[in-house]
Amino acid sequence: MTTPSVLEASPALPRGLSHEGLAQRLYLGPAGTLAGSAAAAAVASGRGWGLAGGPLAFAMCRLWLREGERVFESVAPFPEVLEWSEAEGEAMAVHVGRLLRALAANRPRFAGLDLDRPRIMGIVNVTPDSFSDGGKFFAAADAVAHGVALLEAGADILDVGGESTRPGSAPVGPEEEMRRILPVVRALAEKGAVISVDTRHAAVMGASVEAGAAIINDITALTDDENALAVAAASGAAIVLMHMQGEPGTMQAAPAYRFAPLDVYDYLANRLAACRAAGISADRLCVDPGIGFGKTVEHNRQVMARLGLYHSLGVPVLLGVSRKSFIGRMSGGAVADRRLSGSLAAALAGIEQGVQILRVHDVAETVQAVTIWQGCRIPDI
Repeated sequence: MTTPSVLEASPALPRGLSHEGLAQRLYLGPAGTLAGSAAAAAVASGRGWGLAGGPLAFAMCRLWLREGERVFESVAPFPEVLEWSEAEGEAMAVHVGRLLRALAANRPRFAGLDLDRPRIMGIVNVTPDSFSDGGKFFAAADAVAHGVALLEAGADILDVGGESTRPGSAPVGPEEEMRRILPVVRALAEKGAVISVDTRHAAVMGASVEAGAAIINDITALTDDENALAVAAASGAAIVLMHMQGEPGTMQAAPAYRFAPLDVYDYLANRLAACRAAGISADRLCVDPGIGFGKTVEHNRQVMARLGLYHSLGVPVLLGVSRKSFIGRMSGGAVADRRLSGSLAAALAGIEQGVQILRVHDVAETVQAVTIWQGCRIPDI
């Protein structure tokens, strides 16, 4: 388990670094995001860059340096980081420049959706045992009706799943999973919804895309099923790669990291590389740091505080925090259906760091919260 002593604040940018293994040791993210006219002024003056093509910009950078088991964290103004990287030599300048370009680049449409504003993914669990709403929408007709209600409440995407992956859950075979979800996927796709299928089984991925799904959302980042990468590549669908340590049945037994935010980053970077090697273009890919999946409360907090880091992977970022157990543990033990306020707070913490997609149970409430955030934070949009 990560201890606080692993991370050490550094008052200044490191000097005289060895460039050996630089790409595996130095990480970069935004700090102090700006919005509205302040963001426009920072970019126009050359003292800031836009963040991932969205409504935010950053004028400060956050750097992390791995040295053995220690992680040093620094914050510096954007121009100072550029000057520092050039002074450290060509290899450093190239590495930092690549990360900055990835942070700033416009994100292409994902599954046909523009990402110039936060998108809401509504959860449709066709399961008898999901942690929050298990059994409520197990019948196909109930699941379809729920999906329609979420669309009317403002959902941009519907995430349909037939296997609970809550901590301690038992696996569901692909045949049963398909029996549960394919009628729901087909019916909602026929209504014009953008459908995401939440599955780790290649057969379910392929059948769901044939039934109308536009997104494959895999908690194992296409690693659980040996055929998943090939099927996902051939499907043409957009893909969400999530980080999970372990497997659902035992993932919360004893999760351990060197430093969770960077370890998650490294994993996702490797999975993106595997997807590109399989012929999947970057415009089809999205990452999810996997809050609550093989992580303690402290790991979740570390990742949540550094979500901006994942923009340097160069693809959209999805955040799923809705009703998660860490909210209950941080707020006095609230049970799943009493975690709305905490879910909204965590979601807003995500969009403040530029997260493009929020996966939620409570669509209407999240849409309202995001709308008010936009109106107050970006009054001149």
